[in-house]
Amino acid sequence: MTTKAFVFIETEVGRAKEAVSALEQLEGVKSADPVTGPYDVIAVLEGENLTAIGDLVTGKIQLIPYISRSVTCICLAWPCAEILPT
Repeated sequence: MTTKAFVFIETEVGRAKEAVSALEQLEGVKSADPVTGPYDVIAVLEGENLTAIGDLVTGKIQLIPYISRSVTCICLAWPCAEILPT
């Protein structure tokens, strides 16, 4: 079963566009968008399992030089709509 995660990313000042470009090149990153608020970018990840998501975050995303901090939120069910009340 596919695992989905949302990654909230803080970048160095003025580097959000570069972060989005770098993220879009990574396999497993389904989308990356610059946003307003406490975070600079929100990325949506999909992987084979939790380990694949963890490897992507720690082995690739956190190594992008102008990404200073990230918070990863794993979706509890896929698709996420399955856990929302109707």
